[in-house]
Amino acid sequence: MYLGIDLGTSEVKAVVIDETGALLALAGSTLTVSRPHPRWSEQSPADWWQATCATVDKLREQLGSERFGLIRAIGLSGQMHGAVLMDAQDAVLRPAILWSDSRSAPECAELERRAPRLHGIAGNLAMPGFTAPKLLWVARHEPQLFARIATVLLPKDWLRFMMTGRKVCDPSDAAGTLWLDVEGRNWSDELLAASGMRRDQMPALVDGSAVSGTLLPEVAQAWGLRADVIMAGGAGDGAASAVGIGAVKPGDGFLSLGTSGVLFVVNDRFRPNPGRAIHAFCHTLPQRWHQMSVMLSAASCLRWFCRLCSVDEKSLLAEIEQLDEEARNNAPLFLPYLSGERTPHNDPYATGVFHGLTPEHQRAALGYAVLEGVAFGMVDGLDALRAAGTDVAELSLVGGGARSVYWAQLLADALQVRIVTHVGSEAGGALGAARLAWLADGGDEAEVCRKPAQQALYQPDAARHAALQVRLQRYRAIYAPFAPLQGESA
Repeated sequence: MYLGIDLGTSEVKAVVIDETGALLALAGSTLTVSRPHPRWSEQSPADWWQATCATVDKLREQLGSERFGLIRAIGLSGQMHGAVLMDAQDAVLRPAILWSDSRSAPECAELERRAPRLHGIAGNLAMPGFTAPKLLWVARHEPQLFARIATVLLPKDWLRFMMTGRKVCDPSDAAGTLWLDVEGRNWSDELLAASGMRRDQMPALVDGSAVSGTLLPEVAQAWGLRADVIMAGGAGDGAASAVGIGAVKPGDGFLSLGTSGVLFVVNDRFRPNPGRAIHAFCHTLPQRWHQMSVMLSAASCLRWFCRLCSVDEKSLLAEIEQLDEEARNNAPLFLPYLSGERTPHNDPYATGVFHGLTPEHQRAALGYAVLEGVAFGMVDGLDALRAAGTDVAELSLVGGGARSVYWAQLLADALQVRIVTHVGSEAGGALGAARLAWLADGGDEAEVCRKPAQQALYQPDAARHAALQVRLQRYRAIYAPFAPLQGESA
């Protein structure tokens, strides 16, 4: 059996699969994000470890200690870009700065000046979410702490260190730092130097399907596992979700509706296109890459609105489903930029907007606007991918948003592509992590990475797509007038 652990922003989720790939158990433990200042987003790594151990306990309870003890390998998936700063004694120096943190926007411009070849080497624009600008911010604002940094680890790799004592990363996660030569799949001394960093401060690199270490004896004992349990290299959450959904061949793609929103398409070579804020990263499997469009707030927009209105998601979705066509067409428009935006605007100062509110609008109409606004953000992402020479006719849908039949159909209509959900797709990156553990244990890629059974297929409705185009053009027109009002000086 194989254990997959996914360190998300709002939850640590873990699954156990057997040697046929069947899902045996799934559990999770929630996390919270600290926002001590505007545009800051932090978490304590100690909370990740506590949530991971609690989740493992839940899995062991589900399966029974004897059965749980049969696990042979562990894989890791995790939120990308976060900076865990450690000193020479491996102590964590400060809370981890997360992917959704946008404080380092000024440092992005500085990094672009320091590293004129950044786009060609890293394949991406300098954005506040990435790791390198965070370190420039620390150097400027916390210089005494910066001087003590001996190691920088990404979130899942800090969990690996806690489990194995080894400092290791994989190419898919490393590609999100702006320190990696993405085509060469190795650290770039040129980009590290531009951030005031050195190669010896970086973890070793192994492919996501390779062995990265074995469990520490004390961890194995605490979790009820054998001491020879191996750990795979793992992956950033996007690449792990791709492995979980079977997106491992060029042209395969998926749409993830989690805290953030991702359109992910596999490539057979490095294909950067930073001009449209498209990400070009390594896939976690050898000799494959991928392109991504990323919106920073997706299913999190729905959670935010439900909290605001004191309603649970299931009840709100039921209300939305009762709206007729006239009510949908007259609903407000919503810009889902609650934490800034990456694709296509690369604007850390962008904010969310409800536009066109009237006294007649009820909660359901605003809820529909939220679902539609996220769908339109995905349309912008797909258009950017198409401009980069990548197109798709079908996308698998994963993440928490995949639970909504209504949202899945809306995405199909807005994007005008087939949307497919799969059995077990709610497992997301955790399933991909478990599959990487299976590969590290000698599994065959064709067997391990097959697509899960189809749960539902959503065909785009041509009439609904045409109606949505009118609202899409209005949606796109809203951003430009608001953008100058949302900067740091505003």
